[in-house]
Amino acid sequence: MTDDIQQVEVLVIGAGPAGATAALHAAQQGYEVLLCDSAPFPRDKTCGDGLTPRALKQLRDLNIAERVLPPFRTDGLVLHGFGSDIYAPWPDSIFGKEGSAVPRQQFDHALVQEAIRCGVTFWGGAKARQARVDHGRLEHIQVGEKLIKPKFALVCDGVRSPVGKELGREWQQQEVYGIAARSYCTTPRAEEPWIHSHAELRSEDGKIQPGYGWIFPLGGEQGKVNLGCGALSTSARPAKINTKKLLEFYAAQQREEWQLGAPEQVTSALLPMGGSISGVAGKNWALVGDAAALVNPLNGEGIDYGMESAQLAVMMMASQKNPDFRRQWPEILRAEFGTAFLLGRTIARALTLPRFLPIAGSLALKEPIGPRLMPVAARLMGNLISEEDQDLVARIWRATGHSATSWRYIRRQLGRSITPLWGEQI
Repeated sequence: MTDDIQQVEVLVIGAGPAGATAALHAAQQGYEVLLCDSAPFPRDKTCGDGLTPRALKQLRDLNIAERVLPPFRTDGLVLHGFGSDIYAPWPDSIFGKEGSAVPRQQFDHALVQEAIRCGVTFWGGAKARQARVDHGRLEHIQVGEKLIKPKFALVCDGVRSPVGKELGREWQQQEVYGIAARSYCTTPRAEEPWIHSHAELRSEDGKIQPGYGWIFPLGGEQGKVNLGCGALSTSARPAKINTKKLLEFYAAQQREEWQLGAPEQVTSALLPMGGSISGVAGKNWALVGDAAALVNPLNGEGIDYGMESAQLAVMMMASQKNPDFRRQWPEILRAEFGTAFLLGRTIARALTLPRFLPIAGSLALKEPIGPRLMPVAARLMGNLISEEDQDLVARIWRATGHSATSWRYIRRQLGRSITPLWGEQI
């Protein structure tokens, strides 16, 4: 039997941004890496395709930005709604002042090619399944036609994470999650350097939805925008909306202004958010990126979190002789992302209250508050506050996050239900 098992140092399951980035970092650390994905590449993925300045910094740190990205760049976000249109440029920070937008089919394929260039072995169309776990250690797993025995395994297989489920991953559905639909539309405005977010998203019957619509230009080479919409939901207050029908209505509303073609390649997705996952690690394996619900609860963005968590996992793996992911990985996730996610989840839950968004949106977007508040909101939604930032907004953000932690602790003492962050009660 042992003759049929192929041993590898690092197995990365899933070749999206998190998986390809993990493979790249591991290869650069000198590991032998096998990267696999259940789909042949290139392949499409439901996503808004937007890349924040934080994501671009990850690409620069890997020294691959110029090869992976097209020339097209974005300058910031335009927020629409409740009678206002507010421009919020990307702030000047350690992440830079430029974003981008690239279709996932193109972006993911380019990242995988960079991993291969770095010495990574890639198996496309090779589904990982039938994991054998012994006392928390992944002993072996079937990948395509081969049985693989990894020293370490990084599971980056997306929001549904089928391998994660085999390993014990549990999604806490009482916490806020997202439902979304995405399409591509032709437009003569594909080179506009601003991504657009419509906070006053209404269904055909006029009801305001707890979410937003987006239009992300993809540059002149594409001649298209990524157009989509998403809504927040919880098990207690589920979003009762067909996102594909909502997308069609939203596209019709924007068609004249953007001279849009008909929506194409319409797909939908469900997004666990904000660390609402338990069972994220074992002795020699960890869930990374979307598989660990590393998705911003305020906007559904996950590419930069996926890439950063991939780097963190490899750094942990490389810095210790015998790392124990089961104990350390949840702690690392809470330390790096816990404050932002706790606050983001608190705000997102409020947005699911039917009366909250109409009142808060009309106040936040209009004069005199809107022009001052929305650039701050864009900074928060883009995850563009670092530990190095000591300005007033950064200090308030961190203090508010700690307050959210304290509030959730108080609620737990009162016997209220509190959702864990990656498996630990706060």
